[in-house]
Amino acid sequence: MHLISKLNPHRERAEMAPKTVIMMVLFGLISLSAINVSFADTEAGLILNFYKDSCPQAEDIIKEQVMLLYKRHKNTAFSWLRNIFHDCGVESCDASLLLDSTRRTLSEKETDRSFGLRNFRYLETIKEAVERECPGVVSCADILVLSGRDGIVALGGPYIPLKTGRRDGRKSRADILEQYLPDHNESMSVVLERFKNIGIDTPGVVALLGSHSVGRTHCVKLVHRLYPEVDPVLDPGHVEHMLHKCPDAIPDPKAVQYVRNDRGTPMKLDNNYYRNILDNKGLLIVDHQLANDKRTKPYVKKMAKSQDYFFKHFGRAITTLTENNPLTGTKGEIRKQCNVANKHH
Repeated sequence: MHLISKLNPHRERAEMAPKTVIMMVLFGLISLSAINVSFADTEAGLILNFYKDSCPQAEDIIKEQVMLLYKRHKNTAFSWLRNIFHDCGVESCDASLLLDSTRRTLSEKETDRSFGLRNFRYLETIKEAVERECPGVVSCADILVLSGRDGIVALGGPYIPLKTGRRDGRKSRADILEQYLPDHNESMSVVLERFKNIGIDTPGVVALLGSHSVGRTHCVKLVHRLYPEVDPVLDPGHVEHMLHKCPDAIPDPKAVQYVRNDRGTPMKLDNNYYRNILDNKGLLIVDHQLANDKRTKPYVKKMAKSQDYFFKHFGRAITTLTENNPLTGTKGEIRKQCNVANKHH
């Protein structure tokens, strides 16, 4: 038998042919399966440059609009950055923050915890510019995240490569907001725990709070440290400035009274914040706690010494925050306007 097989190559090829076909089919199925998994992963998650085929100019348009608006209204950059925290920190990074109130539900942006948030109309300006190029393609959630990324750069912060592919939610989360966003008067344990639930570690929390390097704090948020008695831990020289900016124990709600978070470089995202809080010049209770809690103080000192170290952990934390439980694939929708959900019939 073996001799005949060797001497008859035609018969050998004939016997091997079915096996070869079977193997080719199997390999083909495996390859197709791998391709399908790859497509499924792409559809189900975030990727860099998600719009490269569907709207190649999307990120450039957003960047251009952010810079134009920043030149006209410097404080927009603070808003873009703060939006990431207030939207992505509450259950999902899906632009629920941008929805207006309805007869049935309160908007997240109208809650007490969102006090001071502003410039939402300019996000609509960016959305309109993107819609002119690619109608119905780019989500408000991605616009919110990318405008934050470009706003960070405008403030002198690092460029952070952020993935896209988010879709927009259809409902406000005002009713559960308090469960997710830590307040500036809460303990450091609560602050660390809330961020840990998102996947942000202790140095990441310290870096995120470095956002207080820019912008301002309204007097209503800090007068309890000045009246009826001055918080003794505050730097006396800084207290004089705070009292000048916030002369009333009960600020007039109609007056825009505030203190710059960082008097040295108020318009620049840098590590000066950490030097300030180590010198007891932090405006909020959370700033003081950050500089004195044994879990966070070592990182505060490192970031005070090295801006590169601050930026490295800041970039990581922003990335984690913007990838918090996004809606992707066929979930959610692409809103036509960022302040209202699409009508579904």
